[in-house]
Amino acid sequence: MIKKILIGLLVILVAIQFIRPEKNNSADITKDISTLYPMPDSVKVIVDKACADCHTNNTKYPLYAAIQPISFWLADHVNDGKRHFNFNEFAGYRLAKQNHKLEEVIEQIKEGEMPLPSYTIIHTEAKLTEAEKETLTKWCQSIMDTLKATYPADSLILKKPTQTQAASK
Repeated sequence: MIKKILIGLLVILVAIQFIRPEKNNSADITKDISTLYPMPDSVKVIVDKACADCHTNNTKYPLYAAIQPISFWLADHVNDGKRHFNFNEFAGYRLAKQNHKLEEVIEQIKEGEMPLPSYTIIHTEAKLTEAEKETLTKWCQSIMDTLKATYPADSLILKKPTQTQAASK
């Protein structure tokens, strides 16, 4: 009985190798954050090594990403990361959302929540030094300061939908 179960699991494991989730590879950067705000080389290096795989539209896949069910897990992980913050879609966000997302980036970096510890276990080069954290958070803060100096304060506040608006959706 156990032998049949193991054979069945092996057949399933082999069969799912032929099912592939869509890869996150796009060269479109028309809405990239750098189209609105200059990204110094020092910041770009940090973003490329620690953020870009999950927070852009162009993931660099490691060799193990071709193995199922790992590729399903990675696809879900990348989609979740992009849903929370996407450097390549940032210019398409409303001003209030831009400001809010930058606040979240600063908070998560300072609290050590980003990059994810599960990511840095395998990708040790993605671990941020204190100096890199400082560089990245100062850059985000400078963008927030630019927003604050350029736009009315109420346009930078992320408003929650009223009950009437929520009910109509």
